[in-house]
Amino acid sequence: MDRLEKLCTEKGMRMTEQRRVIARVLSSAHDHPDVEEIHRRATEIDANISIATVYRTMRLFEEAGVVERHDFQDGRARYEEATESHHDHLIDLRSGEVIEFVNDEIEALQRKIAEQHGYKLVDHRLELYGVPLEKKKD
Repeated sequence: MDRLEKLCTEKGMRMTEQRRVIARVLSSAHDHPDVEEIHRRATEIDANISIATVYRTMRLFEEAGVVERHDFQDGRARYEEATESHHDHLIDLRSGEVIEFVNDEIEALQRKIAEQHGYKLVDHRLELYGVPLEKKKD
């Protein structure tokens, strides 16, 4: 049983075989796939999984807090397994690649800004959008 499947079971979710396949696809993903990509990968394992099943399952997983949904300004919701460890995202606007990163200086600055405004930071989401630097010709 993979991480996501185990978490779903712990939360009391009924795990059909199709949900198990979708959970396995997400647990093994090293990217942030959208529903269409999750469906493509899932049908490689079980050709009977419909796109509607993937949409319903992703909504269910999101509501249960086992996956996080991201809208990276490309017009499609992208997903990743929810984790205890916090990270931020840098999105390449040309390729769509999503780079996860952690930066202690940024984390400290965000807390400091919240405190300066009289708040305790309890959550945040940081997304940076960029294009590759142009390489200088010698």
